[in-house]
Amino acid sequence: MRSLDPTDPSAVGGYPLLARLGAGGMGQVFLSRTSSGRPLALKTVRSELAVDPGFEARFAREIASSDRVRSPWTVTVVDHSPPGQRPQWLATEFVAAPSLAEWVERHGPLPTPAVRALGAELAEGLRAVHRAGLAHRDVKPSNVLLARRHPLLIDFGIARAADDTRHTRTGGVIGSPGYMAPEQVTGGTSAAPGDVFALAAVLVYAATGQGPFLHPGEEPSAARLLYRIVHEEPRLDDVPPALAPVLAACLDKSPEARPTAQELPDLLAPAAAGPTEWATALPAGLTEDLAAREAELRTLLDARTATVTPPATTAPQGFGPPRPPHPAPSAAAYGTPPPPYGTPPAVHDGLSGTGRGSGGVPSAAGGGRRARGRTAVVAAGASAAVVAVAVAVVVAAPWGGDGDGPAGDRTSPPATSSPSASRPAADALPASWVGTWKGTGPGSTAGDGVFNARTTGVSVTLTLHTARRGENVGRQVSHVTEAGSGADIGCTETLRLRETHGTTMVFEAVTSTPSDPSTGVVCGAGNLYTLTKQGAALVLGDEGSQTAGSPSRLGRVT
Repeated sequence: MRSLDPTDPSAVGGYPLLARLGAGGMGQVFLSRTSSGRPLALKTVRSELAVDPGFEARFAREIASSDRVRSPWTVTVVDHSPPGQRPQWLATEFVAAPSLAEWVERHGPLPTPAVRALGAELAEGLRAVHRAGLAHRDVKPSNVLLARRHPLLIDFGIARAADDTRHTRTGGVIGSPGYMAPEQVTGGTSAAPGDVFALAAVLVYAATGQGPFLHPGEEPSAARLLYRIVHEEPRLDDVPPALAPVLAACLDKSPEARPTAQELPDLLAPAAAGPTEWATALPAGLTEDLAAREAELRTLLDARTATVTPPATTAPQGFGPPRPPHPAPSAAAYGTPPPPYGTPPAVHDGLSGTGRGSGGVPSAAGGGRRARGRTAVVAAGASAAVVAVAVAVVVAAPWGGDGDGPAGDRTSPPATSSPSASRPAADALPASWVGTWKGTGPGSTAGDGVFNARTTGVSVTLTLHTARRGENVGRQVSHVTEAGSGADIGCTETLRLRETHGTTMVFEAVTSTPSDPSTGVVCGAGNLYTLTKQGAALVLGDEGSQTAGSPSRLGRVT
């Protein structure tokens, strides 16, 4: 991280900019934060991309698609620019970790156990991407973060959105020379097999310090690298012998001849090789590096919290249409930088759904979805459902598990349990939150019927029990009425207490299933919701996986 330049805006889309994280072919990346202190990586899209008349639609479509991928190996989409705003931008969760490119450049190649573990984990990440019907298309060392629990794949929504614009430094193809599949070079197309090819090239880099089509000490042109990818065999001389055969298979010129991402974990980390979990195979010094980065991040966020007065927000006005957006932080609060780009994120009256409200694209969670002839309808309040439920009766189902399986796989502590004495009370849900809360909203008919459903009513119920931060804390059930059909496209979510900030709590949905299974709605986990206790009500914050027409407040029932 480095300080902002004098020419940088103070905020983008209502999110304050705190530091520069870097720049890539698609745009500048900044460190930002939500109003509750959650760190964000905010990427602005280069202005020349917006010149292409179709880019904005592709950008919205691909971000919505990217948000369908929920796995431990990908970062969460939090928000993005609304239609017509310039510059366009994308905000994802920020992870304080070095990229593989940065680490290898500073410390040299990874040891073989770490390469095995890295490959097996990233293959699992690609499996999640491919199961969602997507391809990453830009797997490269700088798009791999060496995080503590799992390595992470980042930055694929914008790359795919730009795929048809051909606005690249190489002049004709999307991707990174040296890490692209032959079919991507020659035909401009890339599917799951192309990701496998790119992953193998990344692992060659991790094991040797250079890509498979580079010669030692040279800096060839992009055109030369692309020629080698199509016509020459990869250089695997320095790859550990135990890894060379599987990487050679992944680098086959024929897409059909390559292993699949599903097969790769066992090929890269077979049982005979012993345990190679990433957490136990971290390269020497990475743990200390991560701790230093996390401390730097905390210091920066704490300093901003202490010196910057949060912008005033419009108080919820009960049920009804979305509230006006809150004003962006003033330039005076940050010194005298240029004015902020764009407008603050839309604030929606409710807990259900997926951001943007008036026909926008889901911003933080994949909305409930079901086939409708040729049109997939994304429930603007469905799978991104709600942090609370709806109907007079809470769906009778056991408490959800730990987030890795369907609800009911594991039971959570009963409502009478209390936090451990070893954990401070500030790290737990306050007793005043325990119980059942309900609210209703009018829905919204402003959706486009494709990414955001048109709805005529939203009802939610939130049931909470005592829990510590990091534990399952309750469940929400939403009932969202789709305009026209009258179908219930809501979802039921098991919630985990993710953050505590005094009277404000952040919840994460670790499981999500249709409230009415007969509708065929697809509900995705991973949604985040921020609630603040104000008197006898719970009020939705200005961020999270909410949509237009949801209730702005929940009242206590029991």
